[in-house]
Order: sequence, then C-alpha cells, then structure tokens
Amino acid sequence: MGTGTGAGNGVEIVHGYPHIETVRTAITALYKRLSYDTVHTFELSVPPADVAFDDDENPYLGVQRVAGAMVRHLRLPDARMIVSFRDMRHAGSVELAAGPEYFIELNSRFKTHRKDIGAALSHEVMHVYLHRLGLAFPGTRDNEILTDTAAAYLGAGWLLLDAYRESAVSTQKLGYLTPEEFGYVLAKRALAFGEDPAPWFTSPQAYDAYVKGLAEARRDGRRPPLAAAGRLGRHRYARDRRAVQNARRSDPSGWGYAFEGHDPLRVSFPCPTCHQRIRVPVRGSVRVRCGLCRSVLECDT
Repeated sequence: MGTGTGAGNGVEIVHGYPHIETVRTAITALYKRLSYDTVHTFELSVPPADVAFDDDENPYLGVQRVAGAMVRHLRLPDARMIVSFRDMRHAGSVELAAGPEYFIELNSRFKTHRKDIGAALSHEVMHVYLHRLGLAFPGTRDNEILTDTAAAYLGAGWLLLDAYRESAVSTQKLGYLTPEEFGYVLAKRALAFGEDPAPWFTSPQAYDAYVKGLAEARRDGRRPPLAAAGRLGRHRYARDRRAVQNARRSDPSGWGYAFEGHDPLRVSFPCPTCHQRIRVPVRGSVRVRCGLCRSVLECDT
C-alpha cells in the first residue's frame, strides 16, 4: 500500500480550519490507542540539529541520517528506512509492507532543497509508525489528516509547518493540514507538554500560522461549561440549561456541550486537551478529571 505526502511547490494553499473535527478526532484516537503514559514519552520534539543539512553533505547519506533520527524519535529500533529520490507529483511516498524494511521515495527536488527533507520524512515515517500500531482512519483523506496530526502531536511535525512558505513569487506547503491546523495541533501539544516550538520556525509564515493556531487552541479551554469560559459563553450556557430544566427545546450544539437525562441532569462536553467527551452532573462548580488524558478541569455546570 502506498501513501503520499501532500502538496509541494506552486500550489494554491487553503487556509483556516476545514479539517478541524477530523484533527480533534485524531488527537482522541492517539490517546486511546497509545495511552496517556505513551503519549507523554514524546514530550520532547525532534531537535532542529538532528534534521539539519550542511551545504556540502551528500544528500543520499544525509537523507538516511535524518530518517534514522525519525526512527529513533518514534522508537522504531527494528524498522529500517531505505530512502531514494525520484521525479514524482507528491513530496514523498512509502510502501507499507510487513517490514522490517520500508522503502520511502522522496521527490527529486529535495536533493537540492534539502532543508525540508526532515519535514517530508516526518510524514512518511509516521505512516510506518501508525501502520505498526494498526491505527488508521477510513478513507485516504482522513487517514492523511491522522498522519499529519500524529506527526505534529508526537513531536516531529513542527517540521511540516516550517516547510510552509508563501509569497508573491512562490508557495510551498507539505502535508494535508492547512498551516493554521498545523499550528493548532502544535499549540495543543505545547499546552499539554509545556514545550514551545516557536523558536524553531525559520519561516515567518509558519510562525504566524502557529500564533493563529495557538489562539484557536486556547479557545478550546474557554468554552462552557469550563470555568474559564467568557461572559457570553456563560450566559448562553445558563440560558440553555434553564431551557432544558424547564423542558423547553435547546440547541447548544454550536458550543460543543449537550444536556442529557433529567434526574440527574447531566452535561457532556469535549475535553479541551484530548477532545474525549466528558459527562458530569449539572450541580454548579465541580472539578473534573478526564479519564483519557488526565487533565484536571475546573467547571461551572
């Protein structure tokens, strides 16, 4: 089975959050499949020094070195990546066989544009990692979004965002997420692990996308019934709660929460860290611990 890394040079770049729900589902899937403890073994990202290329480094030797760095980061000691270059439409592809050898092909342009070899390999090696886990989404599009999300959340995919450049002269983006969605996943990682990737970005456009993604990620932590919700959100939540308690219809779906049952009345809402749905009784101020990612949440239900 072959897989490919998305867009390269000269593409029209989509912005915003068109895949955000699939991204959130992917983060939940990672915690469910790997467990909290395993996810947190990736608290440190691939360091820039491990994927840097010297100007005089042989591209064939260098690409194997960087692939080795990805293998070590993902703790795949018995997996051997054999990387070659060829002319192709996509940035890269990998054949997901039984292993232990996996054949990766990268677009020939990376022989001269070596700076982004690490980005392309982060996506392809993540395909191998997920293949070995048996974690996949149905459909090519959603599975590629899972791969990008996993790469970013587990510490290798900051390179995919840093490969994003957009100007009046040329454009480049790798992967299937929009720049802002990459920024969002990296921000979710930063908020969960306390590691700030901002100093590593060499692309100004990548940094801007990260800042936008960080703002979106922080909004996840300010939605009712979380205690940090803003005044407008709290008022809307109180109105919806009264409507349910008075047996009138309420449609709070745009805010992510939903009321269930009657005695006792419960509210369900997505965890702002892992997006697993949490259900708690409606009884005012309460502290909740997410059973999946162990986040402790202050709520006003």
